[in-house]
Amino acid sequence: MGQRYCERVDFDVLIEQTDLSGVVVLTPKRFGDARGFFCESWSRQRMVDAGFDIDWVQDNHSVSAQVGTVRGLHFQAPPHAQAKLVRCGRGALFDVAVDIRKGSPSFGKWFGTELSFENGKQLLVPAGFLHGFVTRAPDTEIVYKCSDYYSPECDGAVRFDCPQIGIDWGMGGTAPVLSEKDKDAPTLDSFDSPFIYEG
Repeated sequence: MGQRYCERVDFDVLIEQTDLSGVVVLTPKRFGDARGFFCESWSRQRMVDAGFDIDWVQDNHSVSAQVGTVRGLHFQAPPHAQAKLVRCGRGALFDVAVDIRKGSPSFGKWFGTELSFENGKQLLVPAGFLHGFVTRAPDTEIVYKCSDYYSPECDGAVRFDCPQIGIDWGMGGTAPVLSEKDKDAPTLDSFDSPFIYEG
């Protein structure tokens, strides 16, 4: 799954809509020379002008040492639901969003794309979606913005290999590296989503 089309290029960023409403791939323009490159990884004004007026309040940064590390599928429930803007600071990962809004025409559907240091892509994951990733390179760094602060009482997860979702993680039979929380997460059919589709 994961067809997308290019919507527009403006404000020095390529904006690609996906087949999940609200899930967007952003690629900020890089300006390079013999020394390397420069890019604005995020600009509030640029994003507002492009139709994405999200109040980001927290930046997170994690490192996954081993290839095949899976983190997810995670969410944060209302009243502290989080949208996320995810990018790769080093290495490469396959990043996934899953719609879990009750009543949504795309409930249980997923979109995935590779984010890497080389391609500079970012994935915008709205509230109401699960988020997870698998690393493709050692010592991969994940950097992401959140629209609400971490709230442990609202923190939740769904199994990354849930058969009702059927994500192709592209792991080729390699055993995933998982936390205990992710190993014990419920499947989608035994999960009561706290999110409602509002059209």
